Amino acid sequence: MSLFELAAALLAITGVFAWVNHRFVGLPQSIALLLIGLIASVLLLCVEFLFPQITVYQQLTDLVRKVNFQQTVLQGILGFVLFAGGLHTDVLRLKQRAVSVGLMATLGVTISMAVVGVGAWGAAGLFGLGLPLAGALVFGALISPTDPVAVLSTLRQVRVPETIESDMAGESMFNNGIGIVAFTVLLAIAGNSEAGGVTALQIAELFFQEALGGALLGLLCGYVAYLGIRTIDDFPIEILMSLALVTATYALATRLHMSGPISVVVAGLVLGHRGPRDAMSEQTKRALFGFWRVIDQILNAVLFLLIGLEVMVLRFELAFAWMMAIGILLVFAGRCMAVIIPVLLLRRWHFFARGTIPVLIWGGLRGGISVALALSMPESQNKALLLAMTYTVVLFTIIVQGLSLGAVITRVVHRPQIRTGTSDGRTESSTQG
Repeated sequence: MSLFELAAALLAITGVFAWVNHRFVGLPQSIALLLIGLIASVLLLCVEFLFPQITVYQQLTDLVRKVNFQQTVLQGILGFVLFAGGLHTDVLRLKQRAVSVGLMATLGVTISMAVVGVGAWGAAGLFGLGLPLAGALVFGALISPTDPVAVLSTLRQVRVPETIESDMAGESMFNNGIGIVAFTVLLAIAGNSEAGGVTALQIAELFFQEALGGALLGLLCGYVAYLGIRTIDDFPIEILMSLALVTATYALATRLHMSGPISVVVAGLVLGHRGPRDAMSEQTKRALFGFWRVIDQILNAVLFLLIGLEVMVLRFELAFAWMMAIGILLVFAGRCMAVIIPVLLLRRWHFFARGTIPVLIWGGLRGGISVALALSMPESQNKALLLAMTYTVVLFTIIVQGLSLGAVITRVVHRPQIRTGTSDGRTESSTQG
């Protein structure tokens, strides 16, 4: 199949499944597409088993195999979705939550990585799977950052207090730079002896270059685009300039060994904050922001469908079943510590709305980035195990936690108040539950 035919087939499948969900199912679009893709994969597998002469499953599997999931996510969808997220983010509100977002995106990811990595190493030892500590920490690094695509998609479906929304969105947009750098360093250490000589100073320099360098690059590119847009009033050209901004910034960051995700987030924040104030007419604002909202939703739909269909090409061994279940528990435990510790450290000086801790814990969704990183690992005897654990955690967080997040928010944030009488005739409010 040519690239055009592959894209046409993928968009056609996405469009049909999206229509089915909107017409008959009614679930949140992204999660529904993942579920429909997953169910379709399982049903076609059963059909192939019962009727070997039917080759539809094999044909669809061949189609999915032709999609390079890693490149599609890390070098395609991710940059556009993160830019759209930054573009639509309230910078002033995010600035007020900068301390909590920054601590959860750095310290929180590090804590979760350690908890998950050490726990997976110990559990694998109990089952005799021989997973080395460095390999287990690689799994901790790729699964600990929350996925911005999954989180931002879910936030559109639920209503949360502004402070919690800012913490969730900000953390998910910025913690991937830390997670990807940690993954790269640990993968190098685990994969070859030369990387064993990497010093703590070199690792710190790499984090500094990736994170701070990416932020400065995004700031510069975003400001240059803002100045350019300010000189014209032609919304098709301004939309074209925004497309050039996200693609050029991400490509340049990759070439300079900086964080592409962080750079496009910052570029989106700059353009989204400065542009509407004095660089865009009302017509341009409606057209540009509407364009990126549509792009965001389309790419979300394609990505979640791909995650569901990916089960066709990821064959798991029954011997990994216990480790897959343990992986879910370890990631949840790591997420608890990654949220609770920063919140407890900051709550004396920083305001947190009621229900912040349970909502942030349950809203820590993983998605396509984790799967893409797992697929990017070189072939080894442990890759199949780590890929199975990663895919299981991603499915659990998106389907179980994503679908139930609204109920959790209703329970812990929007709980009704009841009035109780006191001995002197006054009333006091208390929270049910």
